[in-house]
Amino acid sequence: MNPQWNTHGLLSGRGLVKKYGSQYALAGIDIDIAPGAMVAIVGPSGSGKTSLMHVLGGIVRADAGEVYLAGQRIDQLSEKKRSEMRRREFGFVFQSGMLVGELSAEENVALPMLLDGVSRGDALRVARQSLGRLGLATKAGSRPGEMSGGQAQRVAIARALTRRPKVIFADEPTGSLDTRTGKETMDALLVAAADAGAAVLVVTHDRDLAASLPRTVVIRDGRIASGVAVS
Repeated sequence: MNPQWNTHGLLSGRGLVKKYGSQYALAGIDIDIAPGAMVAIVGPSGSGKTSLMHVLGGIVRADAGEVYLAGQRIDQLSEKKRSEMRRREFGFVFQSGMLVGELSAEENVALPMLLDGVSRGDALRVARQSLGRLGLATKAGSRPGEMSGGQAQRVAIARALTRRPKVIFADEPTGSLDTRTGKETMDALLVAAADAGAAVLVVTHDRDLAASLPRTVVIRDGRIASGVAVS
């Protein structure tokens, strides 16, 4: 670690650079996220918002820079170790939900636990509890196609929270929902995350959603517009 790069808080990125061809998606970003923080990442299309989330979340590696979780460097982990870390330490909620259509709600929520070797009985029990806390106890046996968009997103939230992650990454989580359902879904995500003690990073184009969160990071041309880290 560069001695001048002291990490602060729970999740930290230092000097993050990511290129696709000759185009910079990230052009040297420093960022700190404190435990339990709720942060909106906003900016024009193509500004680097999703690339930042993917690099911090260990989905892709940066071309330069370092990422730390609780003081431990994670960007140099092998693909296998990063995959394990994502399942255990992070939760993800995407615009489309990314649920498996052939599985029931409880099976979708249980899936990360099953991949980590938890017994099917225990995984389903935890999944039903998670769904119940989000008001979906009666939908445990339903498949995604049998639920409304808001219900499906709450299933995705339950899945993201089952391993009690340190950080939840949400990429346009209300983008496919109407205004009322989107607010209800976002409220459910923030309450559930707070109960779990998880930090939340939300990539969004929704100004109202961003304004509802305590912190906002503005990204332009692969850089934080204010030039300062956010915690």
